[in-house]
Amino acid sequence: MRVVAKFGGTSLGSGDRINRAADSIAAAVEDGHEIAVVASAMGSTTDELLEEITFETDEEDRAQIVSMGERTSVRMLKAALTARGIDAVFLEPGSDRWPVVTDEYGEVNVEETQKRAQEIAVDLDGTVPVITGFLAEGPDGSITTLGRGGSDTTAVMMGKYMDADEVVIVTDVEGVMTGDPHVVEGARNVGEISVDELRNLSFRGAEVVAPSALSYKDGKLDVRVVHYQHGDLLSGGTSIEGEFKNLVDLRERPLACLTVAGRAIRNQPGIFNHLSEALAESDVNVDAVASGMDTITFYIDEEEAERAENILHREVIARDELSSVTVDSPVAVVRVTGGELPNQPGIISEIVNPLSEARIHLNDIITSATSVALFVDWEDREKTLELTQDLF
Repeated sequence: MRVVAKFGGTSLGSGDRINRAADSIAAAVEDGHEIAVVASAMGSTTDELLEEITFETDEEDRAQIVSMGERTSVRMLKAALTARGIDAVFLEPGSDRWPVVTDEYGEVNVEETQKRAQEIAVDLDGTVPVITGFLAEGPDGSITTLGRGGSDTTAVMMGKYMDADEVVIVTDVEGVMTGDPHVVEGARNVGEISVDELRNLSFRGAEVVAPSALSYKDGKLDVRVVHYQHGDLLSGGTSIEGEFKNLVDLRERPLACLTVAGRAIRNQPGIFNHLSEALAESDVNVDAVASGMDTITFYIDEEEAERAENILHREVIARDELSSVTVDSPVAVVRVTGGELPNQPGIISEIVNPLSEARIHLNDIITSATSVALFVDWEDREKTLELTQDLF
């Protein structure tokens, strides 16, 4: 197998942990696998360096300073591999074979980076490259950075451009967990998770794999997260499945929009639970939910509208906090999902403005970390789909 292994700061946080990392790399090489390594700064070196920059500095000097963490890590890890008889070389910005290049706007130069990554891949059967994560080289040779979580981005990018079979993210957790083990009891490892699920979790606070990294994952590249104490790069942990594509999709069947109003909805615990539980007990599937200051709106299949209205009406009658329920149908929904959505400032206005210019009334818009759902009148569905597809 051809594997890109990324070691996070915690997994390189001491001499003993660097030894452990080197042992796992050497074992994989001795088993006949081709290994490329991406290294983060040891421990919390980058954060400590940033805290010490209490003076005025330009971006170029700042990047030079914070790069020292990764530069130290690759030298330490290369030395540990050499001591084990492994032919290793460290690569950093400025090296003759440095792969990650950005353009004048600070974006990754895909063509040049892919070319350089493939040149490195040619020698993987005899040499282990140890690459600084997080860092890039600008068109003028200056050091630039890939942003927060940039080492993950380096690893998955290299995995894609080197035609690797797998990228292994070595970190201080057992993989993706059912919850934060520092907060909840009984948290356990999730064996598999989709890239869609993980990107949403990542944008909402999960610090397992950087969202920017997952945008480089395609369907052919396996990505796994393992604990640094595991010792085996090629097994265990959590496998991240699939790829995150830009997709514009129209729901084929019409929806009904059921809105429950009540003055105390936002201040009364349990209102949403009572309403959704009543629908669930009657096997009414909820496609989407939106909430306002004094309303909760359920989008359900139009065929279930009359039954659902009666169910919710019974709840309105039974609870003083609720005032009324109303139904609007048929409603269409066009959903936009995409790996690049969260990284595009102004993307909501770019999606909505063409609808406004076409005089299409937008009944509702529901956003998540990685998707936008547009609710319009049923007769406007085809035009909405066409306008939205033109954007992507």
